[in-house]
Amino acid sequence: MIINTPKFSLNSKSIFAFLLVCFLFQISAQSQEANNEEIKRLQRSIFIFNFTQQVSWSNLEALNQFNIGVLGPDRTIIDLKSLALKRRIFNKPVKVVNFNTVEDIRNIQVLYVNNIYNYDINHVLNKIASKNILLITEDYKYHVSMINMVNAGNSFEYEINENSLEQEGFILAESLINNAITSSEKWKILYQDVNKNLNKTKDTSALQEEIIKNSEKEILDKENVIDTISSKLSDQENWINQLNKDNQLQNKKLEDKVAIENQLEQIINSQLDTLKAQTETIRKSNEKIKIQNDFLATQLQDIEKKKAVLKQNNNQISKLKLFNYLLVALVLLALIACYSIYRMYVTNKKFLKSLKQKNAVIYKQTQELASQNKELEQFAYITSHDLKEPLNTISGLIVLLLEEYEDKLDEDGKMSLNFINESSLRMKTLIDSLLEYSRLGKTKAYNTINTTHLIEAIKTDLGSMISKSKAIITTQNLPTIIGSDIEIRLLFQNLISNGIKFIDPNTTPNITISCIKTEEEDVQEYWQFAVTDNGIGIPENYQDRIFAIFQRLHNREKYEGTGIGLAHCKKIVESHGGKIWLTSKEGIGTTFYFTIPAAV
Repeated sequence: MIINTPKFSLNSKSIFAFLLVCFLFQISAQSQEANNEEIKRLQRSIFIFNFTQQVSWSNLEALNQFNIGVLGPDRTIIDLKSLALKRRIFNKPVKVVNFNTVEDIRNIQVLYVNNIYNYDINHVLNKIASKNILLITEDYKYHVSMINMVNAGNSFEYEINENSLEQEGFILAESLINNAITSSEKWKILYQDVNKNLNKTKDTSALQEEIIKNSEKEILDKENVIDTISSKLSDQENWINQLNKDNQLQNKKLEDKVAIENQLEQIINSQLDTLKAQTETIRKSNEKIKIQNDFLATQLQDIEKKKAVLKQNNNQISKLKLFNYLLVALVLLALIACYSIYRMYVTNKKFLKSLKQKNAVIYKQTQELASQNKELEQFAYITSHDLKEPLNTISGLIVLLLEEYEDKLDEDGKMSLNFINESSLRMKTLIDSLLEYSRLGKTKAYNTINTTHLIEAIKTDLGSMISKSKAIITTQNLPTIIGSDIEIRLLFQNLISNGIKFIDPNTTPNITISCIKTEEEDVQEYWQFAVTDNGIGIPENYQDRIFAIFQRLHNREKYEGTGIGLAHCKKIVESHGGKIWLTSKEGIGTTFYFTIPAAV
């Protein structure tokens, strides 16, 4: 049994050693490839820094730090950040930022984009145009970027689009231009080599996954071998115990027992050392497998990110297709609209011809109407002037009769002459009011009017009436307007005097004048004035005709006046382009509203 056990142990160790050599060879190959990739990544970051330092920047003195942007889920951002801790650009600190989409790009001086994420480089160039941003790309086609890198073995080559750089105001160092690829054919060959290497890398990744699966199977076989060795050791211990019992029973010599025990101890120690070495080897293998699993997990994450980018690109393609369909629909609608417009043009042309004929007729009628209005004005003036002359004669004769024949007239005669005199004076007042009404709206000389100052002047003119009635006149937020001084003054004077005149006895007149700005049909702005009094009010059934000329609601014995004041107000407001209306309640008071355009 002592001789057979070592033979079995050596055979197991040989198998394990063979498997271990294969596994270590695989790990070594993968480690070498990982080391090459690490070197390549570091070179990429160094290239980006060197490109930046060989370009002149117009706003270099204004920069506190250099910002380098990386578009997409690229691991290059990690390498750039590591290098930024050790290096500076133009003696300025470097900050590296990441952008997920093209629309997020802002506040950077350098932008790095890798073709593996399928970003549309023309869209990127449009986004950064005129922003003094240097664009560095990798594995894109010839002359589509500013500085374009391509993988060439264990290093990189690059080409420069000088026109694109000049448009952004960049000036390159001679060394950068001299070492660049200047032939599109050479770039095409390098680009094809990169695609071939990429395909080989994909095949290698698949092969690595297969090798990892085989390695996991071999590790399971090794664990079974270790379990077998442990079982044999247990059998050996049982055998030693049995041997000790046999030695005690047979009373062997002490020297033989010692020799056997020493031999057994050496065998056990040898097997224990072997077991420890195998355990350590398995532990290291597990660590390497864990590293590989982490690496695979990272690759899976990169694949998922690439899938997400691909999905995003597919969505963009779908949106572009939808946009194209919409564009076609819009073109069709535009054609239909153009045809409709043409038909409308032909129809409108016919209407325009008819409209010109009608306008000619209207113009002729307007001229005739203007002539008739002028004749009516002359007639009103002449008639009023001719009427005033006999009225003046009548008034003069009545005064003369009262002065010369006062003693010869009885009371009825004197009263009759006084009535005649008052009627003639009232008739004269009506004729003057009618003349004044006919002249309203004829003046076009508009001036700037401060309505606050205007109200103060009116209060001075009506001082006697205000003092006698103890009227209270208040103003609120009155603006400066454009209009005729005389007509606007007459407008406010009529409304204020009506508020003082038409009031119950033993009541103090209280008149408030305010203004707000309004807008009608979102086109014209107006000043809307409100004149509120506490007078007798106007019955609702009379409110629709209160602005008609010579309309009176009360007899002259109770409230004096001609009945033409509100007609003057209406004509003044309408000649200025506004309108006038009122709200009133009997016994409470009246509010007159009128509007004046805010700009003429």
